[in-house]
Amino acid sequence: MSMLRYRRILLKLGGEALAGEGGIGIDPDQADIVAGKIRRLRDLGAEVAIVMGAGNLWRGKDGLAHGMERVTADHMGMLATVMNALALADALLRAGVEPRVQTAIEMHSVAEPYIRGRAIRHLEKGRTVLLAAGTGNPYFTTDTAAALRAMEIHAEVLIKATKVDGVYDKDPKVNSDAKRFDRLSFIQALNLRVGVMDSTALTLCMDNDLPIIVLDLWQPSNLEQAVLGEPVGTLVEP
Repeated sequence: MSMLRYRRILLKLGGEALAGEGGIGIDPDQADIVAGKIRRLRDLGAEVAIVMGAGNLWRGKDGLAHGMERVTADHMGMLATVMNALALADALLRAGVEPRVQTAIEMHSVAEPYIRGRAIRHLEKGRTVLLAAGTGNPYFTTDTAAALRAMEIHAEVLIKATKVDGVYDKDPKVNSDAKRFDRLSFIQALNLRVGVMDSTALTLCMDNDLPIIVLDLWQPSNLEQAVLGEPVGTLVEP
């Protein structure tokens, strides 16, 4: 455990991490792969809390485009994150990792309510905690929920695992000359509007000196390298 640069981490996953073909729905095989990656973090001795998005099941902007109220669209997104958390928790259990799902919206027959002290206690006992339903409030993204929960549980780093190998100055999929950053300050990330996370989440991390690592979830050993403090992805720090 002394090898770890970061012992307690908040892992932010997009819903697409569990998605099937075309980025839609939940694929149990994908969930098993993600669970295996988290198992390897646990084997290193890391304490892992997870916040998931819901883009594989519901995108609020689609509802807004059809005249849906923002609050309704956001509540639907929160419920979709619970579905993702339950799917990943099931895969973790089968991978030999003891999970606990906590939700910001109380649903006692499905999961525990989010209680900060209880979440910390689960982590101390070696359990992996999935923190679902965002902050429980509309108008806040799952990025902001991840930053908030990271602060509350005293995480040492927020790892945002995506399909891209770091932060670029422009979209690398459509710009062959896009430049990848190894390191950024929070001020640079905010000023460049690089899309690491939304500005509320970035500012929350900046105000509380919580580093963010943006990396490619699907590259072998990326998560392990990150918690060991090895250079990987883009580090956003004070």
